[in-house]
Amino acid sequence: MMASQKPQAKNMNNFFNPSRPSPRPWPNRKKQTNKSAIFICSVSLLVVFFVVVVFFITYSEMPKSLFSISAFSGYVQFPQCRSEILTRTLLGQKFLWYAPHSGFSNQLSEFKNAVLMAGILNRTLIIPPILDHHAVALGSCPKFRVLSPSEIRISVWNHSIELLRTDRYVSMADIVDISSLVSSSAVRVIDFRYFASLLCGVDLETLCSDDLAEQSQAYESLKQCGYLLSGVRGNVDKCLYAVDEDCRTTVWTYKNGDADGRLDSFQPDEKLKKKKKLSYVRRRRDVYKTLGHGTEAESAAILAFGSLFTAPYKGSELYIDIHKSPKIKPLVEKVDFLPFVREIMRAGKKFASETIKAPFLCAQLRLLDGQFKNHRESTFTGLYQKLESLSIKNPGLINVFVMTDLPESNWNGTYLGDLSKNSTNFKLHFIGEQDESLVRTEHELASAGHGQKFGSIPMSLDSIKKMQNHCAPHGGSNVQLYIEEAVCSCASLGFVGTAGSTIADSVEMMRKYNACSSS
Repeated sequence: MMASQKPQAKNMNNFFNPSRPSPRPWPNRKKQTNKSAIFICSVSLLVVFFVVVVFFITYSEMPKSLFSISAFSGYVQFPQCRSEILTRTLLGQKFLWYAPHSGFSNQLSEFKNAVLMAGILNRTLIIPPILDHHAVALGSCPKFRVLSPSEIRISVWNHSIELLRTDRYVSMADIVDISSLVSSSAVRVIDFRYFASLLCGVDLETLCSDDLAEQSQAYESLKQCGYLLSGVRGNVDKCLYAVDEDCRTTVWTYKNGDADGRLDSFQPDEKLKKKKKLSYVRRRRDVYKTLGHGTEAESAAILAFGSLFTAPYKGSELYIDIHKSPKIKPLVEKVDFLPFVREIMRAGKKFASETIKAPFLCAQLRLLDGQFKNHRESTFTGLYQKLESLSIKNPGLINVFVMTDLPESNWNGTYLGDLSKNSTNFKLHFIGEQDESLVRTEHELASAGHGQKFGSIPMSLDSIKKMQNHCAPHGGSNVQLYIEEAVCSCASLGFVGTAGSTIADSVEMMRKYNACSSS
């Protein structure tokens, strides 16, 4: 199961840390001699020494992006960028990598946006793992307080390697069914594990090992790959283009009639600009004109975004506004709803039919996390009103399936506690952390290995065996959440969700597409 806290890495919590040593303190000057010749000579030497020291300190403290790696020999800095790797090992394909973050629902939303970006830019999408809940946090776009793209790419790389080392790596494609996207050639994909193995020159067995030695060649190769993909060292000609535009400066569009580069309607207000001393200006930019055919980015084998999260905000979008473009309408329709894989849907339907055994209402109550803990009463009020309405229409016992982050031991003194005691009118159902269905489904998902079945670069039989034997997850997948959503999609008496919760949005989408009956 997914851990509730960010796991601590073993000996390598930060897989790499691009810190620089502090310059040595300025030495104490000796007392000047009273001889003018020695004085003049000493002053001259000190001036020269000062100029040299200032240059090297200034150079070391400058952002590396100011000194383009492409101006030097890229293959010396990054052996992964040698032409034989890019053209032979990676078959000359162009890839898109991005940095997902926050909870599963946000990560799924970003994945859909990544599919659209990959389709527009004709790139192979690198399918990421599902990160631990809030292991990586973006920040707040409305407040213009977010991690930079390079920072979030570093964090995601570190966490992805940690998931591999601790046998908790679960691909997004292990949980979400992308077979329709791949079979229709809507997008090309490759698993992150296989891509990292090819690019970094690290054997899959070693990559998924929990005893990766810090002084080993594999460790150094992965460390160097992390530097490359994060973009902290700048772009590398024909190898990497790191997208540094984020939600503070950019809203990506695509052929929707916008004048490229015009101001977006949402800008930081004057009060915020003065308080935080902000100078950001948000512009709407066409993603194809900026990163597609004929641009500097097009020649790079790997295009690396930071976050791809967006949401409507004050009449605009926080970062991506391409979903209404008529040019990609078929692809937008394909990614609008991506169902869970059959193992998860089967478990949800089985719980509904064999455990609840009656028509039921689903209540998704997010009560502890973030802003939601401050709106507990309004969340309970929505459930109360729904149950009152059902009681009038359907006199008798009402079955309620509850998915909540509030432990059952803390229900006393809440509306949930009152409902659980009112066994005459209500019967509550929920999936416990030790429920047998969770363990069974985890084993089924590990055996199915859906994420290993898709790839634009064919895997050898040896690689397939190593992926199956060494990279299969032994935990870490938040199966409980997925099954709970599947159960809620089958709730015939309706659904009550928490306002503002992306989990509620996900369930509503499943119900809209009749996921329970169509799976």
